[in-house]
Amino acid sequence: MSDSTPAEQFLDAAIGLLQRVRAEEAEAVEAAGTLLADTVAGGGRLFAFGAGHSSLAAQDVVYRAGGLALMNLLAVPGAVGVDVVPATLGSALERVDGLATAVLDSSPLRAGDALVVVSLSGRNALPVEMARHARSLGVRVVGVTSVAYAEQTTSRHSSGTFLKDHCDVVLDSKIAIGDAELTLDTIPAPFAPASTVVTSALMQAVMATAASSLAARGIEVPLLRSGNVDGGHEWNRRVFEEYGDRIFYRH
Repeated sequence: MSDSTPAEQFLDAAIGLLQRVRAEEAEAVEAAGTLLADTVAGGGRLFAFGAGHSSLAAQDVVYRAGGLALMNLLAVPGAVGVDVVPATLGSALERVDGLATAVLDSSPLRAGDALVVVSLSGRNALPVEMARHARSLGVRVVGVTSVAYAEQTTSRHSSGTFLKDHCDVVLDSKIAIGDAELTLDTIPAPFAPASTVVTSALMQAVMATAASSLAARGIEVPLLRSGNVDGGHEWNRRVFEEYGDRIFYRH
């Protein structure tokens, strides 16, 4: 029996997952970061999408200090986070066929752009269709998902496929089915999810790789600075002016 507290057990579990990702996903992270850098170097635009809690990791790389200014959030009304009421509607929208196609066809995405699709299970219609249709438009796709779901569950998309089947690069978060790291005899269900911690870390690792790859090519890295440091707003204003044609969260 462990003498560690539940808090320590959760942190240990999260650290263990991060160590696995570092060891096992290094090649995929490098490939994803290079793909984004190639897109920026070629004049393309960057987008990130996630539904429900998977959207947290997508939002984490959009318009933030130390982040790439060119990363835009691709939002699906009612499916981004838990702000919709009832919150269960977001889960229902993830299973609607045709929604992703409608969103993409009315979005600014075009051939030559890159889209990061974040979905823990990768089994619902929305992320599968999002990746599938994006690639048909000539958009390169990075998928961030738990491959375990594809091995142990069934797809909810009519094709029977998962997000991982429609990506140029797949990043495996290693999260176990159910996304809960702890159990106690006195609690009837598993608890303490770690997917946000791990997926956000993966996303930031990819962003760091992309920035480094651009710098290695002698290309200016369009980074944002914190508005809470002196000169931050002025720095960001210049970036917005210079790269405004590839930034959509200001319109």
